Amino acid sequence: MVRMRWDAQAVDAEEPAALSGLARLHDVVRSVRTPEFAGITFHEVLAKTALNRVPGQGFMGGAWTINPYRGCSHACVYCFARRTHEYLELDAGADFDSEIIVKVNVAEVVARELARRREPIPAVALGTNTDPYQRAEGRYRLMPGVVAALAQHGTPFSILTKGSLLRRDLPLLAEAARHTAVDLAMSIAVYDDELQQSIEPGTPSTSARLATVTAVRDAGLDCSVFLMPILPYLTDTRAHLDEALRRAKQAGATSVLYTALHLRPGTKEWFMMWLAREHPELVERYRSMYYGTNSYAPAGYRTWLAAKIRPLIRAHGLERGREDPVTGGVRSRALGGLRDADGERRMLAPVLAEELPPSAAAAAIGGQTLF
Repeated sequence: MVRMRWDAQAVDAEEPAALSGLARLHDVVRSVRTPEFAGITFHEVLAKTALNRVPGQGFMGGAWTINPYRGCSHACVYCFARRTHEYLELDAGADFDSEIIVKVNVAEVVARELARRREPIPAVALGTNTDPYQRAEGRYRLMPGVVAALAQHGTPFSILTKGSLLRRDLPLLAEAARHTAVDLAMSIAVYDDELQQSIEPGTPSTSARLATVTAVRDAGLDCSVFLMPILPYLTDTRAHLDEALRRAKQAGATSVLYTALHLRPGTKEWFMMWLAREHPELVERYRSMYYGTNSYAPAGYRTWLAAKIRPLIRAHGLERGREDPVTGGVRSRALGGLRDADGERRMLAPVLAEELPPSAAAAAIGGQTLF
């Protein structure tokens, strides 16, 4: 599918020396800057693959993910995926927030890979590394094609996002849910506006995300809220947790998942710089908790947190959701692809079929292309 690439505003530059990590991984690199996204460079690449197998102890010993973007303009200080930017010879701090990799052909690749598979994929998770509904998605519009391809092949999928842009695709997602299992979740960790803007400076507000939960429910779909991460000494008070759960329930959340902050190498250094700047009084406390190479909050703290929050979850009439142990996203309800009896791709409603790349769209409507 041919898409608009901000041509009127773009400054094109192929910089193989500066972006040698990218050049090794992808066929094409084009750098785009625009005043609308001041300080951010988008590196458009042609991905060779889109479906990623993640080994682990989940269903069938692993899980599958799709990441339309690498790096994230949400700029969450605590984001565990920061270190993945180092694989591209970019840093885990400012580069992760401002050097965004855009897989412009991701929908086409997903459709092709699914068409070639002999066995269905049990479920695919999106948003478990970087957010598929970060701001750039409003321009690149990659997710509709991905959703359509997954629905066409009856592949169950889940989406975890902080992006209120999810609301744009609710008609597509509601239609996809007629073809396969669709699990949606909003990540809403901080219910103090000043703290939220400090630690998640590129994200929609807490209120905007809660409104998105309500919109998902109004569209007839379930929506979990990820109360993650809970920040020691910042968002772990009873008052904060009680207010968070009250607002999640009011928004219509069908379940809530929580966990304490964990700080992996690459993220830990960036987070501690933020903490020293914004909350220097907490630096020694955090160093004592996340000492050395320890990434997780101490077991004693996690036990203390569970004893505090679980009664509140029950008190607000909420269910505790299930996290996928491999991807860290919402766990799919599906155990396998929901396909037609003969295993063929499904005939899609126009709202989905028109989002497919040309070759997949032709198959979906009996060989007549929409483009």
